[in-house]
Amino acid sequence: MLQNKLQVEVRSSDATSLKGKGGLKRIILAMGYSMDGLLVASFEEAAFRQLLLLNIVLIPIACLLEITPAERAILIMVTVLTLIVELLNTAIETAIDRISLDLHPLSKQAKDMGSAAQMLSLILVTVIWLVICI
Repeated sequence: MLQNKLQVEVRSSDATSLKGKGGLKRIILAMGYSMDGLLVASFEEAAFRQLLLLNIVLIPIACLLEITPAERAILIMVTVLTLIVELLNTAIETAIDRISLDLHPLSKQAKDMGSAAQMLSLILVTVIWLVICI
């Protein structure tokens, strides 16, 4: 009975009141959550660490190349994009695993699509770096 009452109250309130925080405090809390996510990915995810290493190598190289500032920005952006995609891929995998560790075709689809997104981002990095550097 209490659960039904809470569901009704939740439905009747707006999304902002559910968040509980606003303004600068919300931004500071969000930054903390983001840092938590980066730390977890750094310590728990080998793929993220590998991509971080790739970024640590490629970004300084991009800064040393004799190219235009726009080309440099593109090289850095596509490299950082791999980290973003890996974070999203890991989030998908974690959410699926949280729901159930049972094998299910839809779980496999979701995980495979996240993996495919990462593969495409790495292909993009390769193509962009080759086009600009050659």
